[in-house]
Amino acid sequence: MRTSTFILASILAIQSPLLAQPLAQAEAITTLTIGSPAPDFSLPGVDGKNHSLSDFSDSKALVIVFTCNHCPDARAARSKVIALHEDYKNKGVALVAISGNDDKALRLDELGYSVYGDSLEDMRNVAEEENYGFPYLYDGATQKTTKTYGAVATPHVFVFDADRKLRYTGRIDDARRSTKNIGTPYVRQAIDAILTGKEPETATSRPFGCSTKWSWKRDSVAKDNAKWAALPVSLDDLDQKMATSLTANKTEKLRLINFWSTVCGPCVAEFPDLIETYRRFQNRPFELITISVDPVDDKGQVKKFLAGHHAALAPRTAKSVQSEDRTSNNYIYSGANLDKLAEAIDPNWNGSLPHSVLIAPGGKIIWRHSGRINAVELRRAIIKYMDKPGI
Repeated sequence: MRTSTFILASILAIQSPLLAQPLAQAEAITTLTIGSPAPDFSLPGVDGKNHSLSDFSDSKALVIVFTCNHCPDARAARSKVIALHEDYKNKGVALVAISGNDDKALRLDELGYSVYGDSLEDMRNVAEEENYGFPYLYDGATQKTTKTYGAVATPHVFVFDADRKLRYTGRIDDARRSTKNIGTPYVRQAIDAILTGKEPETATSRPFGCSTKWSWKRDSVAKDNAKWAALPVSLDDLDQKMATSLTANKTEKLRLINFWSTVCGPCVAEFPDLIETYRRFQNRPFELITISVDPVDDKGQVKKFLAGHHAALAPRTAKSVQSEDRTSNNYIYSGANLDKLAEAIDPNWNGSLPHSVLIAPGGKIIWRHSGRINAVELRRAIIKYMDKPGI
């Protein structure tokens, strides 16, 4: 049998100005050994109820999957977890999913593969959209259960027998990030062995996926926010020629272009969502371009607004912008005729503000919206495009 011990780098429990309370101290996390009894738990679920180990006492086997919303490995495993539940629920096997991530210990750039974060509310959305038929529990507040089980990645599976002794721990199969069933079906083999009174052929395997987001990683979030706030914010003039070039999008990036004004209420209200979305996808081939239609004489006011909302260029985007002989991701339209701007970027724009478009490489508009954006729907459109093979 194998004991997986992950020693987390020591850090001080410091008080960050961006956090409301001192950070948790890093700990040594040890995965349960084969034969260990299942530790008890009492955790809130997406159904609004608390669930404990005793709720599943009648089951011949218990499968506990530590997973989350944001991790691409966990996302790829969703259909397999659902299939496990459906295939074994009538055979006396219970399945429980637990998210042990502290949702406040996630940097925004770690959310670049998901529409949702890892909060309990986000978990409810995922469970509803994916039609989960099994409990999905939140342990991010204390992480006590996750530490006790020693779940170090997402997904990380634990299979217990009728006496609640651990018989298998590790990964689902060998597929890693693929949604296909590849290699050895470790969890299914373990369940089948338990149901027939045999020993699983494989008792342990290494879980592969995003590391558990322990609360001590909040320090990384605070540092990332401070680093972003220190980035310079620029504003350039935009003429029709440059607008046409932006629309042609002769890059490999997906472009989100937003038309806005400082005197437009919905524009101002949605701006934080635009910046957050950009920060989420900053390490992928994606960029946010803002175009103010305020009078050019109000350029100072526009720049002040942008600076106040930290509408900066991410380092990765800055490099690609320089390669295009551009210097900014923020523009103010310098032309006299706004019709020319609309015709250059989106002829379907009726002139109402705000207006946003997603432009794929090659210049095709794949999504547009007039009025205040729904951040979830925008990110869903981005993910739909980004999830295509080769992107």
